[in-house]
Amino acid sequence: MHHKISTLAMAATLAAITTPAFAQVAEAPDEEALRQELAEMRAQMAQMAARMEALEASLAETNAVAQDASEQIADAVDTGQSTPGQTIEFKGMPQITDKSGWSFKPRGRLQFDAGTIDVPGSTGRGGFGGETRRARLGASGDLPGGFGYKFEFDFAASQLTVTDAIISYETGDAEILVGQFNTFQGLEELTSSVHTSFIERSAFTDAFVFERRVGAALVINSGDILVQTGAFTDNMIDLPGTKNWSLDSRVVYMPKIGETQLHLGGSIHYNELQGGSTVRYRQRPLVHFTADRFINTDRLDADNEFGLGLESAIISGPFHAAAEVYWQNVGLSAGMQDPTFFGGSIEAGYFLTKGDTRGYKSGTFDRSKPASAVDDGGFGSLQVNLRYDRLDLNDAGIIGGTQDGYMASLVWKPTDYTMLLANYAHLEYGDAAFPTGTGSRDYAADIIAMRAQIDF
Repeated sequence: MHHKISTLAMAATLAAITTPAFAQVAEAPDEEALRQELAEMRAQMAQMAARMEALEASLAETNAVAQDASEQIADAVDTGQSTPGQTIEFKGMPQITDKSGWSFKPRGRLQFDAGTIDVPGSTGRGGFGGETRRARLGASGDLPGGFGYKFEFDFAASQLTVTDAIISYETGDAEILVGQFNTFQGLEELTSSVHTSFIERSAFTDAFVFERRVGAALVINSGDILVQTGAFTDNMIDLPGTKNWSLDSRVVYMPKIGETQLHLGGSIHYNELQGGSTVRYRQRPLVHFTADRFINTDRLDADNEFGLGLESAIISGPFHAAAEVYWQNVGLSAGMQDPTFFGGSIEAGYFLTKGDTRGYKSGTFDRSKPASAVDDGGFGSLQVNLRYDRLDLNDAGIIGGTQDGYMASLVWKPTDYTMLLANYAHLEYGDAAFPTGTGSRDYAADIIAMRAQIDF
C-alpha cells in the first residue's frame, strides 16, 4: 500500500515538474539546456524518493509502536497488570489502582423506561409514556492516607443535577463521609437503582421524600453489624437558604449462616423544618414517567417529621425475600392532631436460571452476576419477582388516599452490566386524588412497563 502511494506521488510530482520543463524545451530546443534541465529533474526526483522512503520507514515504526502499545493495554486488562506499581481490573469499566494508594474508576448508568397506565377514562389520566429515567456519569476511587471520593451527575430530563458528591476517610472498621449522599432510610432506598428487582422502589420511599442530602456521617461496618448515623441539611439543589436539618441512623444485623444471607435492620429519622415550611406526601402509579400522583396529601404546614422503619431480607440460593415497613409522623404547626402515615412492602423472587442468586453487600442488595452470561456463550440470568406494596396517606382527618399494589416483574440480565426488566402492576385506590366522571375516588389502575438498562 505504501509503495503504491509513493509511486502515485512521484508520478504527480513528475507531471508537475515536466510540464513547465517541456514548455521551455518547445520554446528553446537547445540540446545542452535540455540535458541540464533533465539532470536537475532527476536530482529532484531522487531527493523526493529519498524523502518518501524516510516517511515510509517512520510510518512503519509508528505503526509498530502503536501496535505494541495496544497489545500491552490488552494484556494489562486481561492479566490485571499495567505498568510497575499499577493494576487494572475490569468492573464494567477499567479500574486503575496504584500502589501509592490512588485509584480511579469511571462510573455511570443509562435507564430507558416506557409503558402504559390504564385507569378509568373519565379521570382524564393514563395512557402511554416513556422517559430517560437516569443518565449518569461520574467517577470514584481512593486517595493515599485512607481517603476516598465519589461524584456523579445526572443528565436526564435535559437537566444537570448532582447525585453523589462524597469525600470519605476510612480507618479500620469506621468510615467518615462528608458531602451529598443518601440518608439512612431503609434497605431498598439504599440499594442502587441498578440492582432493584422492580422498575421503581416501594411506594413509601418516594412518597415520604427520601432523598440525598448534604451532611456528615459515621459508618461502622464490623463483622455482622452495620451502624450508620449522620446529620444532614437539604439536597444540594436547595442550598444555600435553608435552615432545615435532620438526624438519621440505621442499624443492620447481617449474619451469613452457611450459604444463606440474613438481614435484619431498623432506621430512625428526625427532620426539623424551618418556620413556614410545608410538606407534601404523594405518589405516582409505580412508574416515574407520569406526573400524575393518584394519592396526595397536598401541602401541610409542618414543624418537623419523625420516621421509623423496620426491614428484613433473606437470600438463599436462587430465592430471596424482603419486607419493609415505615411510619412517618408529621408535627403540624397549625395546632391540629399530628398524623402518622404508613408505607410498606413485601416481595419474593426466584431465579429460573441455574446457579444464579441475588447479590448482597454491606447491608444492601448488590449486583447479581449471571452464572452463564451471554458474552460467555450462555443465556444470562432470568428472575421472576412478586410484590405487595401498601401506602396509606389517611390519618388524623387528612385524606391523602390509599394505594394497594399487586406487582410482578421479570428481570433478564444478559451480562453483569446489562438488564431488561418488565413490570406489571394492579393498583387499587381509595380516596384517589382524581375522581371519575361519576365522582368516585375508589377505582383500580393497571400498569405495564419496561426498562432497558446498562451501567458501568
